[in-house]
Amino acid sequence: MNTPENHEAKASATGRIAERAAARKAASSSSPNSASDAATGVPTSATTNGTAADGTENRAGEPKSRKNKGLGAIIVAVYAIFALSSTARAGYQILTKFEEAPLAYVLSALAAVVYIVATIALGSSSVRSWLISRYAVLVELVGVILVGALSYLIPEHFSHPAVWSHFGQGYWYIPLILPLIGLWWLRRTKPASLRGE
Repeated sequence: MNTPENHEAKASATGRIAERAAARKAASSSSPNSASDAATGVPTSATTNGTAADGTENRAGEPKSRKNKGLGAIIVAVYAIFALSSTARAGYQILTKFEEAPLAYVLSALAAVVYIVATIALGSSSVRSWLISRYAVLVELVGVILVGALSYLIPEHFSHPAVWSHFGQGYWYIPLILPLIGLWWLRRTKPASLRGE
């Protein structure tokens, strides 16, 4: 028999069920890092400082780059060594004997600037720094090839060798090999937001 007491009991039970469902929904939405995919039951990736734990981009679009980690750290160190050595060498040559081989010394200074830019950009992990790294390493590669060719075609202007003279012969050809390694590494660590380009 449907008495007022029965109606009241049913309404109370329905209200408690609704409250429990709302509480579960609120708890689920307030903990996105521990939520599971409804279809698979696999926990979603946690985020740290705006970056997903699996190395992908988070909702804010902030990338997690690996270009300055592991092998990348070694590459950055080599670029830093060349940046310091070429800057010191070019500075000394320009200040003390610029008139002896002005073209070679200016090109050495240009190489130093490229190495400095590449070192700073490779040491950072943003998308912009990845783009700057790529352009700097490409300029480096083109510069080594052009200066190397010119040092053979017009040797009279390279009586004093530049960093990139003879394709970096004075540095065991590392200036020629380094940008190739750099481009390969940049390709491997390309940010997810640029992979469609």
